[in-house]
Amino acid sequence: MATPTIPPFRAPYAEDDGAITGRLLAGSRRDPAAKARIDARATGLIEAIRTRKVGLGGIEELLREYSLSTKEGLALMVLAEALLRVPDAATADRLIEDKLGQGDFAHHEAKSDAFLVSASAWALGITARVIQPGETPTGIVSSLAKRLGVPTVRTATRQAMRVMGNHFVLGQTIEEALKRARSGTGKLYRYSFDMLGEGARTQADADRYFTSYTAAIDAIGRSAGNDRLPNRPGISVKLSALHPRYEATSHERVMTELVPKVIALARQAKSYDLNFTIDAEEADRLELSLDVIDAVFADTSLDGWDGFGLAIQAYQKRASAVIDHIGRLAEMHNRRMMVRLVKGAYWDTELKRAQERGLPDYPVFTRKAMTDLNYEACAAQLLKLRPRIIPQFATHNALTVATVAEMAGNAEGFEFQRLHGMGEALYEKLLRENDGYACRTYAPVGGHQDLLAYLVRRLLENGANSSFVSASGDPDVPVSQLLLAPADIIGSPSAARHRRIPLPADLYGPSRKNSAGTELGHEESLDGLLKEIAAAGSFPDAAPIIDGKPQPGVAREVRSPIDGKPIGKAIEADTATAERAMAAAVKGFRAWSETPARIRAAALRKAADLMEARRGLLIALLQSEAGKTIDDAISEVRE
Repeated sequence: MATPTIPPFRAPYAEDDGAITGRLLAGSRRDPAAKARIDARATGLIEAIRTRKVGLGGIEELLREYSLSTKEGLALMVLAEALLRVPDAATADRLIEDKLGQGDFAHHEAKSDAFLVSASAWALGITARVIQPGETPTGIVSSLAKRLGVPTVRTATRQAMRVMGNHFVLGQTIEEALKRARSGTGKLYRYSFDMLGEGARTQADADRYFTSYTAAIDAIGRSAGNDRLPNRPGISVKLSALHPRYEATSHERVMTELVPKVIALARQAKSYDLNFTIDAEEADRLELSLDVIDAVFADTSLDGWDGFGLAIQAYQKRASAVIDHIGRLAEMHNRRMMVRLVKGAYWDTELKRAQERGLPDYPVFTRKAMTDLNYEACAAQLLKLRPRIIPQFATHNALTVATVAEMAGNAEGFEFQRLHGMGEALYEKLLRENDGYACRTYAPVGGHQDLLAYLVRRLLENGANSSFVSASGDPDVPVSQLLLAPADIIGSPSAARHRRIPLPADLYGPSRKNSAGTELGHEESLDGLLKEIAAAGSFPDAAPIIDGKPQPGVAREVRSPIDGKPIGKAIEADTATAERAMAAAVKGFRAWSETPARIRAAALRKAADLMEARRGLLIALLQSEAGKTIDDAISEVRE
């Protein structure tokens, strides 16, 4: 049973960066004493990261050695990503030869004393030497290659990728993950378990993920002990894994089919008093996700339980509006909600999609410092909503941790979060200071195939030069550089955009504009397009046109392949009409060929502009006469 809820979430999809930046900079001012306290705490945390060499967790050291600024790091990244898609052994062998032959992995083996890096460098370095293009292996390496052969090298390379991936994953099964969480330094942390996997493509996929979540909730609940929320463990759920058509154009179907499933999982989590977090998705699914969350949260069977939560991405320009919406939702239902604030994991995908779809602007910030600045603003917003909202700050950035701690004033009513395999030195330093701070480990669970896709995302996120994880452990990077506040890096609204990332419309440079598209995941944009399509009304009869004049002939009725209903009449050209058309073309050829290129180009551009301006009519015709989906019809108009 559901109670009335608040109006659905709606906000500008891709607001101008300058306008947002002005607001963020105005709210980021801090007095010198607060800034000094933040810098002092952040410095202590950075020094702890740099001093702790042994037991660092492996991944920070790996990212430090194989930074994406090195050819080895790039080769490793390309290899990891590509091996996911290579179906046959022969192609895999050639790929390994190509990528590992590009780097000097032995150099990393000699430099590093961290086990993970040394082991990976040894395996990958030996592989690179065995298959060095154009060289004849000598000595032991030569005999190793002859004895083992390239297929074994292929297996060893995949295994090296798995070794790296395993440091990001707590266990291949939920039982293994729970066991590891109870051992060693795991006792310092709360846990949120994530069953690895990408979105469902079929109903069978969705059913399998639902079963996996159900089994995981039972396993976590049985081992959860006697703590009370928010100290209890939890699970993260990906909505796109639970429905094969998780997209805005299937809104009605998603609300009918998916909401009951999520309510069932939430009730199960409530029965064990666990934390239950809805994971963040791509920007085009944000409105749909919040519609699902609103419907689930309104179910009265969840009353009295404070474990429901969701993740919000600070790189999205709508993050602040989402927090406002969630605050109203929690207040209306008089129930607490956990909110995990992350920086965002799909940045490259978001940019590419906006460019492919010809959107007016990007739904995410193009500069990392803007994401950091927005993260601080969102953190302040969440902290003000305590105790109704329980903020969960997911970050491995020492400056962000210190800033949040300063803004919070005390350690009550919120927690930090880290990814398993990362941030151990940072958070062990923080937790052992005995200031009462809590940290939850986000712990992925899954097998090797799912693991590699996850590894690729983590390497992309944290391996770049701009990454704090990469820079914080590098002694060549001055601490003062890491203490630069995001507001100081940005400086003014004019610097909000990345200067080398053009707007989607300007993707092709000055030579031509990108064709305009529509974001179907934004209801306001979709409604506007649907009104244009509806305004098309009935279609004019179609006929051959020669010299600008419609030609007579026998009309036939045209029916829609969608429902068989008549949509209009068409006259098809006969032989005589075709001959007249050819004659007219020959007659006009000389005049047209002698027309300057700029005039001809202007005519083509004018035609393109008219097609774009009257896209509603064209899309309606493509849907009615050819049975195209709205996505395909938009693409055809743009093409």
